Amino acid sequence: MKNVHLGEFEEIVLLTVVILKDEAYGIAIIDEMEKRLKRTVSIGALQTVLRRLEKKGFLVSELGEATKVRGGKRKRFFSITAYGKNVLTETKEQRMGLWNAITEFSFSS
Repeated sequence: MKNVHLGEFEEIVLLTVVILKDEAYGIAIIDEMEKRLKRTVSIGALQTVLRRLEKKGFLVSELGEATKVRGGKRKRFFSITAYGKNVLTETKEQRMGLWNAITEFSFSS
């Protein structure tokens, strides 16, 4: 797993899916990301990353039940796989290793 690389947006999407648990579907993921990160996320960008993360084996998805509220359309719910959890854990450890290697940190010049 040492050669696995997560892009920033991929990492954020995975973390958001974990936060939302059983309610991780497109619009809920966008709403959570925008609320927490104060940045706009397009549905197209999210769908592209969700498909990529599924293809890499980090996520799995399943269709929920059709609802009248959505005109009979079903939501696709996402959940993280064991492999995805391992990749997130490794990514966190790498980042913390970098932060912990800094002996002095200041934003001033």
